[in-house]
Amino acid sequence: MATPIEDVRRIGIIMNGVTGRMGTNQHLIRSIVAIRAQGGVVDAATGARVVPDPVLVGRDLAKLRALAAAHGIDGAKCTTDLDGVLADAANVIYFDAQTTGRRFAAVEKAIAAGKHVYCEKPTAVSSADAYELYRRATVAGVKNGVVQDKLWLPGLVKLKTLIASGFFGEILSVKGDFGYWVFTGDNEMIAPQRPSWNYRKQDDGGIIVDMVCHWRYVLADLFGDVRALSCTGATHVRSRVDESGQRYECTADDAAYCTFELAGGVVAQFNSSWATRVRRDDLLTIQVDGTRGSAVAGLRDCVVQHESATPRPTWNPDVPATIDHYAAWARVPDWAVYDNAFKVQWEMFIRHVAFDAPFKYDLLEGAKGVQLAELALQSWTERRWVDIPELGNGQEVNAAADAKANGH
Repeated sequence: MATPIEDVRRIGIIMNGVTGRMGTNQHLIRSIVAIRAQGGVVDAATGARVVPDPVLVGRDLAKLRALAAAHGIDGAKCTTDLDGVLADAANVIYFDAQTTGRRFAAVEKAIAAGKHVYCEKPTAVSSADAYELYRRATVAGVKNGVVQDKLWLPGLVKLKTLIASGFFGEILSVKGDFGYWVFTGDNEMIAPQRPSWNYRKQDDGGIIVDMVCHWRYVLADLFGDVRALSCTGATHVRSRVDESGQRYECTADDAAYCTFELAGGVVAQFNSSWATRVRRDDLLTIQVDGTRGSAVAGLRDCVVQHESATPRPTWNPDVPATIDHYAAWARVPDWAVYDNAFKVQWEMFIRHVAFDAPFKYDLLEGAKGVQLAELALQSWTERRWVDIPELGNGQEVNAAADAKANGH
């Protein structure tokens, strides 16, 4: 049975693991703190308002209290006692941004305590565990969700708008290019931009398990479900220097080269790398080519080339190029004011919990992302294409949930 919301003015949110880079910056500061500053989340239908009341949970109480003090959160709302805050009926939502290996046990506890759960991806270290979390949440009747932040990046919102307008005609292919040079720590004057565990397989690191989850929901939401994939991974940089100044061996992949076959026949290619230097418009670019036009979306901007503006090049490497290929592209205007992508989804999930607003980004979606990452690793290991099977048995899960609701 889900924890009831007795006071719609305030909604307790347990935030576990927000002392890390992503948890602090995107989930706490730019989402929950920002939502509190704007006066909460409003239900458009009724005008009712809820204000998040965060409880910070982690392993280092001093860090938690410093974080709370810096952002106007009561220091008494910081704890290392997860069981204690799960037992408090005032806490309605459990959010998990811990390292992946710690997630299953904590989310399992939260579901058993009747909390609605919202998780960073990957939701578990295996698709079996990820699906089990979805099954338990469904049977328990708690609302659940997974972070799929890239869907609300301004560049991708513009891309989705173009798709809906029919701009592309028939979509033929998608090319994604993600990554940047992550400094190794060898030069003590330049700190690495990512934590060392990302490069250790034994700590659930690797770019495939990190990024393929993202590409699955981007592809599924904009272009169609992934039917098959081929993936080659690599560990290009063999050793790095960790946060304590110690050299360590990199045991996880830092680059992935994937090709996806989508429902409807679209072919998508995504290169992901933490060992590449950027010469493109943004850290992530996605090019979509169609019969009537093409577009390239970055994190915030999107440019288009209609068929009427497409140059007619011919291959002749013996003379200098006469066409400025960049000049034939036009910037898509900002049709709206775009908020932080993480904050947008947080507001959606809070409305889902407090006002029963629709929310389709559930733990089953999270499990599908973990599954695709697993199959990408399998493809790399076996050096072959891999088909994507249906995950789990949704009918069984729904039947179990119905049985519980009917008292069985």
